[in-house]
Amino acid sequence: MSSSQTVFPAKLAKIVERFKRRSNPKQKYEQLLWYGKKLPVMPEENKVAENKVHGCVSQVYITAIKEDGKILYQGDSDAQLVKGLVAFLIEGLNGLPPEEIIKVQPNFIEETGLQVSLTPSRANGFYNIFQLMKKKAAELI
Repeated sequence: MSSSQTVFPAKLAKIVERFKRRSNPKQKYEQLLWYGKKLPVMPEENKVAENKVHGCVSQVYITAIKEDGKILYQGDSDAQLVKGLVAFLIEGLNGLPPEEIIKVQPNFIEETGLQVSLTPSRANGFYNIFQLMKKKAAELI
């Protein structure tokens, strides 16, 4: 697992490890694009102001529902790379109880090494997407 003291949920830790193994920034980008292509289509009616991520240059939307005590996210972006960031977070956090999601600290972002590959505005957007997902999880407790 991670060499730091922070323990991430298993699915998120697995994704972080996948990114850590790619030392080349181009490979990290390709990995993000791959995640973005796997992201299920988000219905247009969910692309409303209350689901919009603020602080992103791209248009990004996140929804969350609670089913059987677990959070299920859906998301989309108009930018392929950002869509990959959305998919990364959804895959890492989907199916977890909200109490577990709100405990996740954002230092996993640094562990991926992505901040080196991302522009400052994209890195900030990634953080803002994560924060909105935590906020939506907290609202569903």
